Amino acid sequence: MMKNYETVIGLEVHVELATKSKIFCGCTTEFGGAPNTHVCPVCTGMPGTLPVLNKKVVEYAIAAGLATGCTITQKCKFDRKNYFYPDLPKAYQVSQLYLPICRDGGIEIEVDGVKKVIGIHEIHMEEDAGKLVHDPWDDCTLVDYNRCGVPLVEIVSDPDMRSADEVIAYLEKLKLILQYLGVSDCKMQEGSLRADINLSIREVGAPEFGTRTEMKNMNSFKAIARAIEGERKRQIELLEYGKKVVQETRRWDDNKDTSFAMRSKEDAQDYRYFPEPDLVPIEIGDDWLEEIKNREPELRDAKMLRYETEYDIPEYDAVIITGSKKLADIFEATVAICNKPKEVSNWLMVETMRLLKEHEMEPEEIKFAPENLAKLIGLVDTKAINRTVAKEVFEKVFAENIDPEQYVEANGLKTVNDEGALRTTIEGIIAANPQSVEDYHNGKEKAIGFLVGQTMKAMKGKADPGMINQILKELL
Repeated sequence: MMKNYETVIGLEVHVELATKSKIFCGCTTEFGGAPNTHVCPVCTGMPGTLPVLNKKVVEYAIAAGLATGCTITQKCKFDRKNYFYPDLPKAYQVSQLYLPICRDGGIEIEVDGVKKVIGIHEIHMEEDAGKLVHDPWDDCTLVDYNRCGVPLVEIVSDPDMRSADEVIAYLEKLKLILQYLGVSDCKMQEGSLRADINLSIREVGAPEFGTRTEMKNMNSFKAIARAIEGERKRQIELLEYGKKVVQETRRWDDNKDTSFAMRSKEDAQDYRYFPEPDLVPIEIGDDWLEEIKNREPELRDAKMLRYETEYDIPEYDAVIITGSKKLADIFEATVAICNKPKEVSNWLMVETMRLLKEHEMEPEEIKFAPENLAKLIGLVDTKAINRTVAKEVFEKVFAENIDPEQYVEANGLKTVNDEGALRTTIEGIIAANPQSVEDYHNGKEKAIGFLVGQTMKAMKGKADPGMINQILKELL
């Protein structure tokens, strides 16, 4: 009979910071570029070079620590982590082991209505390594050093998660915190946010953790969830057959839905850490710390509550809109222009979300300006165009960020408000549809909807349905 097992999960999340230059040199951190063009003697570890710390990296790390409830280590330093790998030209990585900049924080998550705090053991600063590019055609591996020296923070959780759902909830909340802070774009497809999964299995109620394995550099939430489930089943199967789980690093193959052993799991002593001799210790004064605290923006949880009270929009709308910093920024900027929060919310929740889904886009890829959404709302509000036309115009706004006022004028889309001309058209519709007129007189209310539709068709959609309805009822 199978025993009852519990999954124990901790995460190491690597986040590329949104600085313009690298952590110890002036090379650009811009994503892409031809291989080995965003490099210099410092970030490639040429002999005789010396690093200079990027101040913004420290500020971003402190901001992340404050937002996750950490204690800031006001006197900290860098350490040298020694290991050889082809994408690490120095044969060491500058990181923090003994005095990480942030410690002992936590993030509250909610899964199936149950709230839980996931502890954050530490946040430390370090430099990224390069990237190995495997070429299956030539059966060789190439190295791109562009990413070497890009600044990272590594956010190390406590082993407090017990399911893939809790892991995804933690990652989603952490991602939003970092995006709202502006410390990272967290684009997983570009490697800006990557997670290492430490997972072990134990019998429910057992006091000790089981032997853990680590799956490295997972860069999609779906892959992370599948990897957790796959590794959980693998370890349970080993234990059920009386075998031992080996402490090792494994690679998850999402296409094959399985993981493969890469190497035995290293411990800290294997890296021969020692204080980085080329960098002085960092002292974070009270004034500097207070300055960073004062710059902290409103985060998602506070923003949600404010939207419901200040803008009087439904809780569901507030949850969706604040679920993306880009959507929240568009919402607030548009409301500031037109002062119609419910209308703005409706356009974002319905038409914007529809078009994002149709084009398989993320909210961060939205290109239209809040000014143009506000203008479109104004055109509808003043009845210059009806909602049917407005939806068509919005598709152009969404795709090309056009000025809706100019577009409506140039394409003759303004609503026909000439009551005389509209009345003449409606009289013709009535004369051409005697059966619908008779149905209406016999109490069939749907008949008037048909007549409204015929009138809108005759007016090429450029009429106010309310005015048509009013004139129809009067004439009938």
